[in-house]
Amino acid sequence: MSNAIALPVLSAGDSIERYIQSVNTVPLLSPEEETELATRYHRDNDLEAARRLVLSHLRVVVSIARGYSGYGLPQSDLIQEGNIGLMKAVKRFEPDRGVRLFSFAVHWIKAEIHEYILRNWRLVRIATTKAQRKLFFNLRSMKTGFSALTHAQAKEIADDLGVKPEEVLEMETRMSGQDVALMADDNDDEGYAPIDWLADSHDEPTAALERRANDRLQSEGLREALESLDDRSRRIIETRWLADEGESKTLHDLAAEYNVSAERIRQIESKALQKMKLALLPAPV
Repeated sequence: MSNAIALPVLSAGDSIERYIQSVNTVPLLSPEEETELATRYHRDNDLEAARRLVLSHLRVVVSIARGYSGYGLPQSDLIQEGNIGLMKAVKRFEPDRGVRLFSFAVHWIKAEIHEYILRNWRLVRIATTKAQRKLFFNLRSMKTGFSALTHAQAKEIADDLGVKPEEVLEMETRMSGQDVALMADDNDDEGYAPIDWLADSHDEPTAALERRANDRLQSEGLREALESLDDRSRRIIETRWLADEGESKTLHDLAAEYNVSAERIRQIESKALQKMKLALLPAPV
């Protein structure tokens, strides 16, 4: 869709509440208005008509994006990706099919958000080789306590997993997001730490739920999600999304391997990703 269509832009620093209030002020379209605008866009390339179609459905994107808040990704980014899917839907929408744009757009919005999540999964961003993935899955369980690893501890873990101590320390830093210690050094009588200014919200319910969801997603969650799949589905996901660079397989490669169509592989992949998504959702408390 042309860049001439001006849409509300939600950046990471903006207030999501303010954005939601803004999109909720856009009036909904009647079926007749929707058909007229879609016809004008496809028949006359009327970009103003397309803009009105998109604006009237931005609230739908917000609603869908909220369903993916458990993946540790910024809500603003999820909304923006969903907006891209909405614009793709408007471009392909055919009003004479007798289907409302809302129903048609849901698929495109979710598809764009799914693609964004896959591109930004913590595993894909942090662990790019087989050895690093092994380290990623095991580092949390092999650590004792919450303090940073010493060089001796890092070397012991490295020896067990067949990697370099430097890789262990780097992975720990990347997984922790370079967290700053809350507590001051016991030997530093004059030092201050963030704990001195922060209230103790460790047991606050929202924070506890967020920690639980993030820990599950970043450590054992993905491994358990893969283990929930049958052998064929797991191989498709691993070779399509988790293989080392240059070793991934296409739909057609896997279709030839299993003697089925590429479309059948795509269906299996889609079903497997949906099952993994459900497995990754935090368990009820």
